[in-house]
Amino acid sequence: MYRKKYYLCKIISRYFPKMQEFKDIISVIVCTYNQEDTIGRTLDSILSQECHLPVEIIIGEDGSSDETLAVCRAYQEQHPNEVRILANPVNKGFVRNYFDCLFACRGKYIADCAGDDFWTDCSKLEKASLFLDKAPSVGIVHTDWLRYDEQTGEYASSGAPRSGKTLTNGKELLADILMPSERPAIHLCTALYRNDWIRQAMHDFPQFFDPDAYQCEDVQIAFFLARMGNVGYLPDQTLAYSCGKTSISNPDSEEKQFHFWANATKLSFDLAQAFGIKDQRLDHFFQVRIHKLLMHAFRSGKPSLRSKALLMQKEMHITDNRQTRLAKFLLLPGIWQTMRFVRNLIKQQTH
Repeated sequence: MYRKKYYLCKIISRYFPKMQEFKDIISVIVCTYNQEDTIGRTLDSILSQECHLPVEIIIGEDGSSDETLAVCRAYQEQHPNEVRILANPVNKGFVRNYFDCLFACRGKYIADCAGDDFWTDCSKLEKASLFLDKAPSVGIVHTDWLRYDEQTGEYASSGAPRSGKTLTNGKELLADILMPSERPAIHLCTALYRNDWIRQAMHDFPQFFDPDAYQCEDVQIAFFLARMGNVGYLPDQTLAYSCGKTSISNPDSEEKQFHFWANATKLSFDLAQAFGIKDQRLDHFFQVRIHKLLMHAFRSGKPSLRSKALLMQKEMHITDNRQTRLAKFLLLPGIWQTMRFVRNLIKQQTH
């Protein structure tokens, strides 16, 4: 508890002078870890932007064990006026790394692009910044995007947007933002948002930006910016979102996936409770999430994960649905071991 209070006070005292002014530039956050094969592609897509505002790139290099840092330094040597590197001597984790980069941003607008994704439209920042310039009531503007399969090199649609309107009252999107899915309401790597707005939100509600509490950054950023004003949308496809490999949202083990989704679910629930977000779809969403956690627990073979999922369900007052009841049946002693044995046997025969 002391550590968390200390960290929140550190955030407020260090990063939030109330009247801080930002430069008339765009800051682009690039968080990267062990991405020597893709980070160059990401940086090239940012440096190719044609925009009336200058662009600075803040690279959060999170203690990679491969040549990622060397690649980033080569770009910094070639573009010393655009590229700044925050080289972490040890791995901080994605969320802490992201917020440290955000705090280093000097621009009035912030964008981000993960170290394995890349932008596909060289006018992305120009169109988004002009949108924000002309619409002071808009805190964030986002775009359409594509999935990019790293194995095949093929692009695929990301599906229909939750809201295709050019301008939306942000409060109308809050429930959608709290229900991230294959197509989130706002994909942060497509977005451009106001630095002063997000700093204000972090100053007012630091508990939701504590990396020790939540291993997620995009949901709360989108949530608070939408809560503070309007949301803009451009139908242009500006991002290639890398799929088909291990990532922070697609970990390489059932246990890691359990913890990631448990943490993300807790964040959505806590935000909904804190700000009184009522929506029948949220009730269904949390039922689906509990079922998802129970199935990760089943596949992991770890009783501790089953207990944690059931405790979360109890604390969140989530009622059972048919899928949840089936998952609980599969997790009964004896049935669990038998079903896992059968599942593993089938997997061996199909490989």
